[in-house]
Amino acid sequence: MKKIVLAMLLVAAVTAVAQTASTPAQPAPQQTAGAPQKKEIKDPAEYNAYVGSVQQTDAAAKVSGLEAFLTQYPNSVMKEDALELLMGAYQQTANQAKMLETAQKVLTANPCNIRALALLAYTKRGMADAGQNTQQNLADAGQSGEKGLTCLQTATKPDGTPEADFQKLKSQTGVIFNGAAGMSHYQAKDYAKAQQFLRASVEGDPANLRDVYPLALAYLTVGPAEKDVDGLFFIARASNLAQGAGKDQIAKFGKSKYKNYHGSKEGWEKGWSDVLALTATTTLPPANFTIEKYVPPTRAEQAADLVKTKKVEEMNFADWQMVLSDGTPEDADKVWGVLKGKPLQMQAHIIGIDISGKATRLTLAGSQDDIDAKLADIDLTMSAVIPAKQMPKEDTDFQFQGTPVSYVAKPFVMTMNEGALLVKAAPKVAPKRPVHRKPKAN
Repeated sequence: MKKIVLAMLLVAAVTAVAQTASTPAQPAPQQTAGAPQKKEIKDPAEYNAYVGSVQQTDAAAKVSGLEAFLTQYPNSVMKEDALELLMGAYQQTANQAKMLETAQKVLTANPCNIRALALLAYTKRGMADAGQNTQQNLADAGQSGEKGLTCLQTATKPDGTPEADFQKLKSQTGVIFNGAAGMSHYQAKDYAKAQQFLRASVEGDPANLRDVYPLALAYLTVGPAEKDVDGLFFIARASNLAQGAGKDQIAKFGKSKYKNYHGSKEGWEKGWSDVLALTATTTLPPANFTIEKYVPPTRAEQAADLVKTKKVEEMNFADWQMVLSDGTPEDADKVWGVLKGKPLQMQAHIIGIDISGKATRLTLAGSQDDIDAKLADIDLTMSAVIPAKQMPKEDTDFQFQGTPVSYVAKPFVMTMNEGALLVKAAPKVAPKRPVHRKPKAN
């Protein structure tokens, strides 16, 4: 809210600067050779009418005086100045419609009037923010903003305006112009231009949440990874600038984006806290600013970690498969040395059944990835033919015992023999207690 109030005061100040340079010369003054030409009203009556209206301290009285002056002297040399002051007076009386109408009249007199363009850009954007014909008002604001930026390049200091005041005017209106243009392009989903204009606005006023937050969104919506880094900086910066409930909402959004960019639960909370701490005092991303992305370990690294942290007997089939197919020869030998020739009891998913030989042969999938892909990673030969009553079906789970004899690393297949069915024992039924009957009475 504080920033919005300051921005409104800025708009009022835009027209106030005009007044310092709007008092015309007295009729028929003596011009010094080489001095800048100052606007001069030659008719004393016109001069008195203009000065009388300008010097009104009441905004409503100033409106009446300037309107009367412009009606009586429509071609006055001070017409543009009078319109500027009238525009400001209407702003002071909260007559937005007349203020905008007068701004357009100023631009008819001078299409590059900086103050009128700033007032239109700011007001139209504010109307869009309030939900009033959002699309059209943002488009109008953007048009005024880009026109204003073009005019700033050739703007000259009005006679009678101190250089410091003129530079301040250019800086403040530049923020308004860039912000309006940036939001217009953001609405049109031209995120590259939105980033360009909003970034310029934020560089002009780093504490302006009104542009810092949409700049973050423009970076984070689409774009290459290096843009995401800038977006995460500015969303953290926006969280620091925001107040009240909005602060928590922005922080929650930024935290989610940071976590997704980082790519892992590991270390992201500290990283986000570090960015929040940095942006509390740093207004723009440092030249070396970066965010570490999580790089998942390779399968070889995962295999090495498994061998270091788990006993072979504690690993599951997928763990064995990873070490034997992707681990170093030394790690694979450690695992295979334990598995080879040792009967293993496990469960796998049946891919195929071959009953043509002397013993039933099954192809199985032992790891979840291979089960999902319907790929065999176990070749099991049973000790004998499975009886028809006990024959399992394809695409079902199968509990068995088998002895590993060899394996192929890629594509991974472990060959087992001496297969045997593992049949769950029937649940024990407690024996019925004997029924004791009372003897019949004699």
